Amino acid sequence: MAIVETTIVPLGTATTSISHYVAACHRILQEQQCIAYQLTPMGTIMEGDLDVILQTIRKMHEVPFQEGALRVSTTIKIDDRRDKNASMAEKVNAVQEKLTK
Repeated sequence: MAIVETTIVPLGTATTSISHYVAACHRILQEQQCIAYQLTPMGTIMEGDLDVILQTIRKMHEVPFQEGALRVSTTIKIDDRRDKNASMAEKVNAVQEKLTK
């Protein structure tokens, strides 16, 4: 299982607001039952099979174009740990436990 962070930024739009683009991208995520995800103020974090996540990000990358953007910049950060299972929650909990010591 991989943990992937992505930020999809539409460029060449008439406004600086991008929340409607983000919402449209998240509609793609809502269709994926095998991906857990978390919206953050600066991007989206996903957890699941890496191939499925990358296919989903590819679909999400197209959304701003469909919504009228002239250019799209997509950043992807992948944490693919193979020595043990990891999850978004476990990563956060590991840090929080260390903060209480």
